Amino acid sequence: MLDTIFFILSKVVQFCIEPLNWALLFVVLSLYFLLLRKLALVKRFLVLALLDLLIIGWIPTAEALLRALEDSVAKSELAKLSQENIGGIVVLGGAIESGQIGLDRDEVAIGAAAERVTKALELVHRYPDLPLVYSGFSGAVNPKGISEADSFKRLIDEQGIDSQKVHFENQSRNTYENALYVKPIIDTVGMKNADGQLKPWILVTSASHMYRSIKIFQKQGILVLPLPVDYQTAHTLQWTSFDLVYGAQNWNRLLHELIGLVAYKITGKI
Repeated sequence: MLDTIFFILSKVVQFCIEPLNWALLFVVLSLYFLLLRKLALVKRFLVLALLDLLIIGWIPTAEALLRALEDSVAKSELAKLSQENIGGIVVLGGAIESGQIGLDRDEVAIGAAAERVTKALELVHRYPDLPLVYSGFSGAVNPKGISEADSFKRLIDEQGIDSQKVHFENQSRNTYENALYVKPIIDTVGMKNADGQLKPWILVTSASHMYRSIKIFQKQGILVLPLPVDYQTAHTLQWTSFDLVYGAQNWNRLLHELIGLVAYKITGKI
């Protein structure tokens, strides 16, 4: 029950931190004060709305902080990793957007974080003898249709990939539940060393999400080798770029992770 309350509250906070929602709120407040004929407050909230849009749309404002977050975890070099030193592979959901659409349209819809899926397919071919777990149900408050994990199963079946070593965790709604529900699978199918200890698992998720993911998995006693994907920033900032949609997406990713870190720390999940 507490996990469900935490999940719902996280979605409420997510809505509140959406940067474009603030601009809309400022416009609504300005219209309200216009009805009250308080022109000074109308001008003030319209200026705030304009400033909000300028901050959101000018790419470097969020990009600088998001880049620092993405660079906070070094990527494991697959070329230097021997299969004998890897316990398995875990891929976090967040890339497949099938749900009800997938059922109605009979399609596996891959979203913006598609690199999680493409990297998973690459790793299945690179390490065919290692177990791979795809973890994820849905991040929606009221999910419909099939889970992400079940959609991934269909995807690899369509690709003709042998799924004998692939496992599907289709209950988790957030990163904490990813680690919680994956742990029993890892304990069961994970490769072990000569001393009977579990070997570290390759962890695949978006670069901005990797730092929090590692902390959560470590809290559950799972050793991981980070393999971040889905980078949203380059090595240089786009000083002359202005894009409201792209900027809003970057702010959303950044604030989602920062607030998630604080919330998970407070609740003892990391």
